[in-house]
Order: sequence, then C-alpha cells, then structure tokens
Amino acid sequence: MSNPPRKAQPSTESEPRVEVGEVAYLRVDRVTDIGAFLKWGRPKDLLLPFGEQRFRPDAGKRVLVMIYVDDQMRPVASMRLDRFLKDEAQGLKAGDRVDLVVADLTDLGAKVIVNHRFWGLLYQDDISRSLRRGDCTVGYVKRLREDGRLDVSLLPPGESRLDVVGEKVLSALAANDGFLPLGDKSPAPEIKARLGVSKNAFKQAIGRLYKQRRVVIADDGIRLADD
Repeated sequence: MSNPPRKAQPSTESEPRVEVGEVAYLRVDRVTDIGAFLKWGRPKDLLLPFGEQRFRPDAGKRVLVMIYVDDQMRPVASMRLDRFLKDEAQGLKAGDRVDLVVADLTDLGAKVIVNHRFWGLLYQDDISRSLRRGDCTVGYVKRLREDGRLDVSLLPPGESRLDVVGEKVLSALAANDGFLPLGDKSPAPEIKARLGVSKNAFKQAIGRLYKQRRVVIADDGIRLADD
C-alpha cells in the first residue's frame, strides 16, 4: 500500500516563472506516487519524476533543477544537472556578461551555473555580497581556463569594475559620517567584511577616487573630500 501524499506547508511566497532550458531553485508543493510536483510560476505544477531525483525531497523544501522536455513532449524537472551542463564552456570570453545561478557554496567560493549551460567557479575573493544556494544574479567571465572551465566574477572588468567598487566605498563613507578606518595596510578580511570587495579592488578604487578628488587619504583611514 502506497503512502499518502505529503502536504506542503502553506506559503505566501511568490514563485518565479521559469522556462524550459533553465535551471531554477523551486519549491516542492507535494510528493505523490509518481514523483514530486514543483511550483514554477504556472497554474499547473511541474513534475520531478523519481528517476530524476538525487534524493527524495520533502514538501515545502526547495530543489535545484533543470527544466527540460521529456520523450512525451512534457516539461519536467531533473535534479541530475550534470546530464545537462557542460564543464567546458563554448562561445564565451573574458569580460562577457552572464547569468549565474548559485549551485553550491564551498571553501573556494561558489559553484555556479553560467547561462543555464555551463559550470563555473566564483572564487571567494570575487564574492562581493552574501550568496545562498539558488540565488540568481548577473556576473562576468573573469577567465576561460586552458581546460575550458570558467572562472567568473560578480564585478565587471576594467574601468566598470572600479566604478562599482568606488560607488561601494562612497556609499559606505556617506553612511559612516564621511570616514572609514581603512587603508593600504588594512587586513584583507576587514576590507571584505566592510565593503564586500577584495583588498586589491579596494586599493585600485581608492586611488582612482583620490585622483578624482572625491576622497582624502589619511594615516587613520579615508575621508570624503570637502565639496
């Protein structure tokens, strides 16, 4: 005798509308004898068959899945992402803007899905804000390694990167009465904790802001320049 379906917990959380060919972090609405059914922003739930599950998900939890069309031309979900994603990237180069989905967080940083097609790595030093599994964000190709694997960053390359970091610094200064006790000798973890950027990016941005006469560099830190 089969077990009765497990009921999902009520949720007021709005669900994303996702498409075939995309990876998404979807909530399990219910579990039945044929698999789990996921909320995917449509009236009819999306089936995650038992054969496409890496583990048995509980109702109310979220799972990271690829949405594809099965042999019966039905949209279904799969937790077996390696069947659909490639390690070796094609058609991308350093500096390209890409869509990222966070798959896992590790000691190195974050394992991410790039453009719903490739695996990529976001190193800890390139993480400029808090991330969680399933988060969707925009990133940039940092480098295409010799083995074809992708390293990515949350910050754009070149001058645009310095603009973004500079705005972070100016916002932090404005929120702290125009002063931050940070400088060239500040430990990298302290800079990362306060601003979410690497020490190298911070130093480059500060040098640029100084040349623009927007900040003053002192022994005890940096200050907003007087207008």
